[in-house]
Amino acid sequence: MMSPSNLFINALLPLCLLVVSFYAKSTEFVVVVNKSNAINTLSKREIIDIYMGRYLTFPDGETSKPLDLPAQSTLKNDFYLKLVNKDEQKINAYWARLLFSGRAKPPTPSTSVEDAINKIASSQFAIGYIPLSQVTDAVKVVYTFD
Repeated sequence: MMSPSNLFINALLPLCLLVVSFYAKSTEFVVVVNKSNAINTLSKREIIDIYMGRYLTFPDGETSKPLDLPAQSTLKNDFYLKLVNKDEQKINAYWARLLFSGRAKPPTPSTSVEDAINKIASSQFAIGYIPLSQVTDAVKVVYTFD
């Protein structure tokens, strides 16, 4: 027969694992552009080049205007972890160095996912990342993270 403390531990452990697995599951992101943009797909490398300031244009030569989600948001942090395996703090340090050297400027911040979608829908050159669950017909998906 189990003691009450062993019974409690045996009942609590699966519950704790369930909670941890729920929080460990990250948001599924997609990269989107304006519906009228000629680009239909981008590679992860091309997205890295745009979001890390290496290129100011899409592969077809058109200007790209990358948008970021709000600073210190879980969504922004998760996106950069998936994109370049760096958290927001490391990304901020990266951009501080580039800004100091005058070589590039960071993506334009949005105030929310909805704000990013509206900006992308109204600018042919905008590119942004949003949760897959918030894709609307106002934008075109050009990349889905695995």
